[in-house]
Amino acid sequence: MDGTFGFHLPTRVEVGNGRLGETGKLAVALVGSTTSGGRRTSPAAGGSSPRALVVTDAGLIRAGIAPAVEDSLRQAGFVCERFDQVQPNPKDVDCNAGGEIARHFGADLIVAVGGGSVIDEAKAIAVLTTHPGRIGDYEGRGRVPGEVPPIVAVPTTAGTGSEVTRSAVITDTGRRFKMTVKDIKLAPKLAVVDPETTYALPVGLTASTGMDALVHAVEAYTCRAANPVSDAMALAAIARIYPALRRVVRDGHDKEARYDMMVGSLMAGIAFSHSDVGAVHCLAEALGGLYDVPHGVANSMFFPAVTAFNAPAAPERHARVAATCRLPLGGLTPSEAAGLLVEELARLATDIGIPKFGSLPQVRPEDFPFLAESSFRNGSTPDNCRDIAVSDYLRLLKESYQDSR
Repeated sequence: MDGTFGFHLPTRVEVGNGRLGETGKLAVALVGSTTSGGRRTSPAAGGSSPRALVVTDAGLIRAGIAPAVEDSLRQAGFVCERFDQVQPNPKDVDCNAGGEIARHFGADLIVAVGGGSVIDEAKAIAVLTTHPGRIGDYEGRGRVPGEVPPIVAVPTTAGTGSEVTRSAVITDTGRRFKMTVKDIKLAPKLAVVDPETTYALPVGLTASTGMDALVHAVEAYTCRAANPVSDAMALAAIARIYPALRRVVRDGHDKEARYDMMVGSLMAGIAFSHSDVGAVHCLAEALGGLYDVPHGVANSMFFPAVTAFNAPAAPERHARVAATCRLPLGGLTPSEAAGLLVEELARLATDIGIPKFGSLPQVRPEDFPFLAESSFRNGSTPDNCRDIAVSDYLRLLKESYQDSR
């Protein structure tokens, strides 16, 4: 770490139980003058009503969460349209369809109500609202040529942190590969973080998204791109997430634990968006692209094994993670503390019901060379705290598969 880093958080964050109903009131300020096309949108100014495209999924419609946000928007003067064509591991074809709808509707605001898949797809739709082509045309860093409609994120899982990141991870269905569109213009302008939206989450989704948040924090702290600001956020996130995770899996209505998970996930999102992730995410995104494994599940499955691989390259940092988790470290060396952390991560995954890699019916050993290559091509591979080659990814895949058979 050379001491040179930047920090830019363009997202206004509003946190608290019951904040969901304030979404419309908070969003009004984002469309107070004109759209990029010059159309007047401020009701107070006598112009036409601003238009909000709500991106969500069927489950959140049934749960009443998306309709509650739409009611809040309408009460604030917005005309609303809904787009619910979102799948786990969002697909480029759905993003392209959503972009066409947003353009036709004339969306002034994109409102994402859901987990990471919904928020990432909303970011992609925002790009296509004001820019031509398909979302794959904008793959990579800094390739969005101009502004996009303001994005409001209302996360409903404590996991991805996408409400405060500048990236959208989208499955290229042709290549069966997860691509990343990364640009500061994709960062939501507003995040409304209401822990009450997570109370009804199924146990499995609570577990996998919660472990995903812990992975974000640990990789942000241990990867090569870490800096003092991301370190502070990552360690604070770990301190909230680790003690709360087993509690929310046991009792989804534990209000204190749900709050800590939501705030911890938010902080982990800030941490890794200003640092990076590492090999856990590289493997998880390869799995998601090929097999459509939910991102949180894929991250959780490889977390202990990759931590064991990485720990020798940064034992002090891994020991600090173990200390932040308040593991019993009396008299242990940093390497021994890191080993204890690996053991605890494996135990945690078992305790909260994370499936084993080898238990997934779609996994085929003959695909491992492709998965290893895909993992290596991931843009976060260079920031993994230990040098990692295709052969290392292949070994981690084989070992994780054999250990869980």
